[in-house]
Amino acid sequence: MNDIQALLSLLDLEPIEENLFRGQSRSVGSGRVFGGQVLAQALQSAMRTVPEDRVVHSLHAYFILPGDVAHPIIFEVDRIRDGGSFTTRRVKAIQKGRAIFNMSASFQKEQVGFDHQLSMPNVKPPEGLMSWDELVAQYGGQLPEGIRRFLEVSHPIEFRPVERVHPMLSGKQQPLRHVWMRSKGEMPPARRAHQAVLAYASDYNLLTTALLPHGDLAAQTQVQLASLDHAMWFHRPFRADEWLLYAIDSPSASNARGFTRGSIFNQQGQLVASVVQEGLIRPVGA
Repeated sequence: MNDIQALLSLLDLEPIEENLFRGQSRSVGSGRVFGGQVLAQALQSAMRTVPEDRVVHSLHAYFILPGDVAHPIIFEVDRIRDGGSFTTRRVKAIQKGRAIFNMSASFQKEQVGFDHQLSMPNVKPPEGLMSWDELVAQYGGQLPEGIRRFLEVSHPIEFRPVERVHPMLSGKQQPLRHVWMRSKGEMPPARRAHQAVLAYASDYNLLTTALLPHGDLAAQTQVQLASLDHAMWFHRPFRADEWLLYAIDSPSASNARGFTRGSIFNQQGQLVASVVQEGLIRPVGA
């Protein structure tokens, strides 16, 4: 996917029956479906069943089984509740007759209330920073094959990391990093499209942050990484085709799981979304 139009096309699900939608997959360097893709498609399927005057404010998802990029995914939407202010949907993603993913999402009408937020971190702006593509061109020969293959695949999102650290090449580092991101190309004005694209992008860079304190050990063995769950809250309007700062940290890793969280800011310093994810993180064969 060279630009954002390819991703938007991927998220344009085929309606096959009331509350049922079919989605296709695109590889990001492996035979497994990228978690951000199924997350964004599930959110898109829920959006299709919700009135236009409501926008998603939170979602909570579990990755149950790895998806196969060679087979379509069926999304089944359960209309849990339609209330005066809030609407609740539950989505099950099915492949080969089995659930591979489920998600609950809540939608809300725009309302007036209190307003505060944490301050945006003071980091270098995206202008002048190297993108993933530029970093791979310069340092690709030093990367493990699996990581290099993932980074060499064309992505619809441009990432510009503030810190030049790699979890398997940089020794022991603090579990903290900042990444600027935006879509490759201009997007339509619809707010829901920007939310779905941000859900897709939010699955990048998270779990590998939990490897940063263990880079010396990770470099000595193959590491198994897999998303287990993913939660996201949308706080304020934003555009996914404008620079957003993803501030990520990993407070804990234990029992073969890494816990990560992220705050997403626009360039005006507004906190637009928050993310939490836990994933499997262990040496292969352990």
